[in-house]
Amino acid sequence: MRSPRYAPAGLCVERAGGAHDGDEALRVLVDAGPEALPPGRLDAWLVSDLHSELIAAIRRVARPRGVEPAVARFEVEGLSLEPHPVVHTSHPTYGYLLVTHGVRVVWAPEFWRFPRWAAGADLMFAEAASWSRPIGFVGGVGGHMPALEVARRAHAAGVDKLVLAHIGRPSIRARDAGETIEGVEWGSDGDTWIVTSRGVLRER
Repeated sequence: MRSPRYAPAGLCVERAGGAHDGDEALRVLVDAGPEALPPGRLDAWLVSDLHSELIAAIRRVARPRGVEPAVARFEVEGLSLEPHPVVHTSHPTYGYLLVTHGVRVVWAPEFWRFPRWAAGADLMFAEAASWSRPIGFVGGVGGHMPALEVARRAHAAGVDKLVLAHIGRPSIRARDAGETIEGVEWGSDGDTWIVTSRGVLRER
């Protein structure tokens, strides 16, 4: 969340209104923060950690938009976002499973152990706070799995596309030094992914 190069990691889920099928336009924000807000209205603001370092700031900017940050399920016709527990720290923390058009998208920006419920995801946004070594919290209550291990576990779990989106200083240093991870993409502020019944496409 305090990356020196990126805005706070977040996912903005948008669905355009359907002129023929009656679907209304909607926008749901997951995590992010005051420095990473999309313009316009929000229908919901979901968070992974109700005790995160940004939660007070998130609440301050969410209320004028008429939403209350929460760990919650969001569901409308043809789209669902459901929180699932992750092992990360001493209090409950979560990731989200988004399902639409039969496509499974996982948002899991922080974890100590790879979440089993992410297996087989078509697209996963995941932890990269560290590069090659785990970051353990004091007292052995959890921490951050390193990006190299995240990629290995995701591949073994059958994740089709992996995007590293919670990018910390060790990973930034490794990338600047020319280190790479085969088959992995790095998230950047403003990246857009399009999910249809045909699968997942990245808009470039």
